[in-house]
Amino acid sequence: MAAAEALRTGELRVTSAELEAWLELGFFFREAVFVPAEIAALRDAAETVGHGAEASLAAGGERYAIDGNTYVDVQLAGRAATVQLEHTPGSRSVRVIEPCHGLHPRFDALIDDARIVTPMCELAGAERVALFTDKLNLKRPREGSRFQWHQDSPYWAHFCSHLDQLPNVMVTLDDADRSNGCFRLIPGSHRRGMLPGRQGEGVLGPLFTHPDHFDEASAVAAEVPAGSLVFFSPHSVHGSQPNRSERPRRALVLTYQPGGLRMFKEDRVRNAECL
Repeated sequence: MAAAEALRTGELRVTSAELEAWLELGFFFREAVFVPAEIAALRDAAETVGHGAEASLAAGGERYAIDGNTYVDVQLAGRAATVQLEHTPGSRSVRVIEPCHGLHPRFDALIDDARIVTPMCELAGAERVALFTDKLNLKRPREGSRFQWHQDSPYWAHFCSHLDQLPNVMVTLDDADRSNGCFRLIPGSHRRGMLPGRQGEGVLGPLFTHPDHFDEASAVAAEVPAGSLVFFSPHSVHGSQPNRSERPRRALVLTYQPGGLRMFKEDRVRNAECL
């Protein structure tokens, strides 16, 4: 069903079951929302952006290390972006690019997709939403490293006061399962707001959730097909294991906020138009 028709019939709105899951668990999944042709186009865009980042890294850029991990501030397609490299010492493989929506027209168009914007308006508690931040995770085969358990809200607490209105959505570009390091979430962890971090464990330690404050054994794996949407709270504890497979586990993560507010890493407003 086309997005416009689904919107007309109300099928894009958050259902009562999804709302219950959002309030109790802090997340819900919508499987195979995008058709194969759409996902193929987004994969092509991801590879174009990824290769562009690799070329920019070879040409230079401001490199810096935090807790032994390498970051590079580069110009891609005339836009500023931060590239994080894989954690293996000396690695030249791109791990994350943020922000990424301005780096390819398909990514920018995704910001306005009604299949995302309609539920995001409800989850943000706003009539209109704007982009807060977005990133591309590449998670390469046999190389994609883990993401430690963390919440997003501590990263953003210094920047804004509307932390409860920053819903996230992950758009899966590949089939995701445990073997290729799928996304994992701790149910109910969002209900206690920002949890204590790992103080004394490096510069970024305080941003990673202390294991005494959640039960890792309760983790739910987002084993979903390509083209699925994973909606999750900014307070939900989440992470992932390394990609030990021969398959990529690429994904886009978009974070929204009430309309009219500026983005996290760019001093401008990118309102969603709900096309």
